Amino acid sequence: MEKGLAIVTGANGGIGIEITRALAQSGYHVVMACNNVSKAQRQQEILINETANALIEVIHINLASLKSVNRFAEEILKKNKPVSLLMNNAGTIETCFSSTEDGIETTVSVNYLSHYLLTRKLLPVMNKGSRIVNMVSCTYPAGRIEFPRFFTHGRNGSFRRLSVYSNTKLALLLLTFELSKRIKNSGISVNAADPGIVSTNMISMKKWFDPLTDIFFRPFIRTPRKGASTAIELLLNKEYKTISGELFVNNKIKKIYTKYKNHHLSTCLWEETEKIVKDFL
Repeated sequence: MEKGLAIVTGANGGIGIEITRALAQSGYHVVMACNNVSKAQRQQEILINETANALIEVIHINLASLKSVNRFAEEILKKNKPVSLLMNNAGTIETCFSSTEDGIETTVSVNYLSHYLLTRKLLPVMNKGSRIVNMVSCTYPAGRIEFPRFFTHGRNGSFRRLSVYSNTKLALLLLTFELSKRIKNSGISVNAADPGIVSTNMISMKKWFDPLTDIFFRPFIRTPRKGASTAIELLLNKEYKTISGELFVNNKIKKIYTKYKNHHLSTCLWEETEKIVKDFL
């Protein structure tokens, strides 16, 4: 397969940088999809020097805006090149409730909805052998998809940052399984990667107990390079090119309960999401 574009959202963060580095070293034309362009450009320069791959570019995307996601996707489509790899990596844990310009709770928009739209927009320029990897989390079992407030508030009841985060990661996991079923004859694979607990800025809650959390969890926290390894394997390892619709942890398929692969809300979540993004498709 032709080495087309490799797109990484949140490419200027710890895990994103490691994934971008690996894809650039493998000779891909890598697009760093980032909201903080100046920070991404500093990393871009470093990575070009490290990998000797000049085909690393930065394109702005704000995952808290469906219009921004749409503009980004349209810019990619104008390149008239196939998308070989799509790494839906970016994520956030919002410390308090906030809504986007679209009326979507911010965590839901960044972690799930915008990645859904981006994936749907780019599917037409993916070929047999293209790969999609969604970065999920070990917190997905705590997630609950609760309508009607999932999109607007993240959950029914009061806002709780970790609960909403877990809900979005469950939604992204269900998207992985549902999309795999819908494109099963396309030759395009879609899988989910769990990086474990990784040392990034996102794990800080900016609360008084952060130092205690660090002490207790530090032995279990991985470096960004270690956290990125499963996603990198899914993107590049030839052994995984025909595997789709799976969750990977520590570079291996994780056996999970059937209720997740055949979740009773998967179809409903897909249909409700389609309603929100339909004007951009």
